[in-house]
Amino acid sequence: MLLPRILTAIVGIPFFLYMIHLGAMPFRVLVLGITLLALYEYALILWTGGRRVSRFWTVAGGVLVALSVSLDGAGRQAAAGIGFTDLALTLLVMTAVLSELFRSEHSLDRAGLTVFGALFIGWTLGHLALIRDRIPNGEAFTFVLFASVWVTDTCAYFAGRMFGRRKLAKVISPKKTWEGAAGGLLGAVATFWLARKFFLPDLYGPSAAVGLGLLIGTVGQMSDLTQSLVKRAAGAKDSSTLLPGHGGIFDRMDSFLLLAPIYYYALLVCGL
Repeated sequence: MLLPRILTAIVGIPFFLYMIHLGAMPFRVLVLGITLLALYEYALILWTGGRRVSRFWTVAGGVLVALSVSLDGAGRQAAAGIGFTDLALTLLVMTAVLSELFRSEHSLDRAGLTVFGALFIGWTLGHLALIRDRIPNGEAFTFVLFASVWVTDTCAYFAGRMFGRRKLAKVISPKKTWEGAAGGLLGAVATFWLARKFFLPDLYGPSAAVGLGLLIGTVGQMSDLTQSLVKRAAGAKDSSTLLPGHGGIFDRMDSFLLLAPIYYYALLVCGL
């Protein structure tokens, strides 16, 4: 499985880095495309696993929320002064609940899983565009975010293979260990430290490097486990086979689901 992972990374990483560099509308469109695919995979694995979910409203509502987050973050507001995100969230909840009235078999669980999926994926991944749109350092901090997540995953994988003994979450993700998680955490901190030292010396200091590294390493791995919890509930191992060696888009973006908004607001709080 290692070779397909490497080959996919060789093709995918340069393309992704180029899109980050372009920023603006190209990157926003990429984020929306990734969000759409992740939403589709989420709805499909739940539906295939016998869990009630509205596939159409999950995808449509989640993309609408992600788009609204991106538009509001770019400073665009609705004519009446109401943010697009406010409107999108209202429409999402209303359509998910009211659509059950017109079904022959009503299900509050279906409405709940639909809203959860749209928010868990659409709301969170929409913040990736907000991070990139930050002026003047959005490009740099987006690069560091993705680099640190990739390094975290890699360090966690090899640390777990070499030193893993104690299971981190045996039922949710049997292969993950505390030793692997510690390796991933150290990798995230090292990435931010090295980025500050060699590439971004004027953007943040040593304490911010350690703090942001700990944030990435901790929340990113928790987000990974949370996505695994969703797959476990649906009885699925991977969300799809779209990316050889990596599963699906929902699998590949697992660390960013909780991390993207937390990272964005951390940058705001730190004034970065």
